[in-house]
Amino acid sequence: MRKFALHEKGGIIQEMDGERYTVRIRIPAGIISPEQMSGIGKIADQFKVGVHLTTRQTAELIHVKHEDLEAVVEALEQNGTPLGAEKSEIVNVTACPGTDRCKYAQMDSISLALALDKKHFGRDMPVKARIAISACPNSCMSERLNEIGITGVVRPYRIPGTCTGCGTCTHYCRENAIVIRNGVIHLDENKCVHCGMCIACCPFHIIKSDPPAYHITVGGKRGRHPKVGKHFVTVKSPETVDLCIEKIAYWIYRKAWGDLLLPDQLDDLGFDKFREDVVSSLPEEEIVTGY
Repeated sequence: MRKFALHEKGGIIQEMDGERYTVRIRIPAGIISPEQMSGIGKIADQFKVGVHLTTRQTAELIHVKHEDLEAVVEALEQNGTPLGAEKSEIVNVTACPGTDRCKYAQMDSISLALALDKKHFGRDMPVKARIAISACPNSCMSERLNEIGITGVVRPYRIPGTCTGCGTCTHYCRENAIVIRNGVIHLDENKCVHCGMCIACCPFHIIKSDPPAYHITVGGKRGRHPKVGKHFVTVKSPETVDLCIEKIAYWIYRKAWGDLLLPDQLDDLGFDKFREDVVSSLPEEEIVTGY
């Protein structure tokens, strides 16, 4: 690989002194094997550089010399932890532990993240695009503060005539969305964030739910002026999520420009009309309303 082509890669970041580089590593959803982790350590030791763990589930080799860049990138590739992304492209897709480990999770965030990363990582864009996934509204990945966010949600409902009115759910609901009147629970839909805690805590399994859904947002950002992403659509299956992300990524590629971050140009890009067109094209049975 020629050095000037290598420098065009987003994962190569020039440091303050102008002489050394940070090399960002691609680690989809933050999942890495012990062998890969050991390999990163050996590469760092071989080239006498440091390691930095980032906020977006990746790692970086720091203070890499110019003359070592090509060899470092090749070693990382062989280790199964290739060069990451940082510039105007789709960068490392992040995800919480999901149903693999978390008792609050509503969906398999890891598998979804790995699938989306495989399909979209490194895709050239006019602006940087981050995709983050949280398996429940606790939003451990701050997904709604990313350009594209996906949140696992679930709608609870009570089976009439079977609730004992024990009040357990009222103690577990962090939103104070459930009250008991005359021995009957009442859910305030305006307060409910669809996290599913009331379902899991019910000792008699009286509170049930619809199947988990995927709440998609667009246009969030962190930084000095944080902004919560706008609701795009809530859908039933990961296949429809994949379809929506493909349409969103293509729309950003065709419509956005590089002078502003995506969240700061949504209105100028006609986001509401774009959203309306995409949602109307989806199978009606895949769309979930009321979230």
